[in-house]
Amino acid sequence: MNDIQNLSHTAWDCKYHVVWIPKYRKKLLYGQLRKHLGEVLRELARRKESVIVEGHLMADHVHMLVAIPPK
Repeated sequence: MNDIQNLSHTAWDCKYHVVWIPKYRKKLLYGQLRKHLGEVLRELARRKESVIVEGHLMADHVHMLVAIPPK
C-alpha cells in the first residue's frame, strides 16, 4: 500500500491511530449522538486538511486512522 503524498518540498505518508474513550468507558455513543459525532469528526478533518482513512464508532470508544500532512 503506497500512499505517499507530495507537498512542494516533501514526500510524506503520516498516519496516526487515534482512539477516544469516554470516562469509565460508558456506553454513550448510540443513535443520534453517533451520527452527529461522525459528521463532526469528518468536518474537523476537512478543516485541518486531514483525511480519515478508516474509522469505527463503537458504543464505548472511537477508532480512527487519520492521515495528517506534516505542516
